[in-house]
Amino acid sequence: MSTDTTASVSTHILDTSVGRPAPGVAVRLLARSGRDADWQPLGSSATDTDGRCKDLPDPPEGTTHVRLDFAVETYLARLVKKPAEGQQEAPADRGSGAPRAFFPEVTVTFAVMPGEHHHVPLLLSPFGYSVYRGS
Repeated sequence: MSTDTTASVSTHILDTSVGRPAPGVAVRLLARSGRDADWQPLGSSATDTDGRCKDLPDPPEGTTHVRLDFAVETYLARLVKKPAEGQQEAPADRGSGAPRAFFPEVTVTFAVMPGEHHHVPLLLSPFGYSVYRGS
């Protein structure tokens, strides 16, 4: 929970291709205290059955920017099915011939304000994604 001098961060992932939460996606949280500062890892988690990360740590006092790294490739690989007539196939891994995600990782960087909660949902599909500031 944020205080007057810290921020808090939460996220969830909705797979828009199936209209359901995306469980089991690894999420890493990093923070920095200024545009030119180095990123400091704060923790990691994985989305639960509701697509939410409920245990991300609060960024430390002085944090100005936060980064969420979503490792979506493994999740998307589980969804791979033979495409319907006229649909595009996912790119193949040339080494093994196995399908892989077009976007294997999603990184979202955003500014934070002390005392505010920042909820940043990820809307995911095999060939695209979108993020927004939620509530």
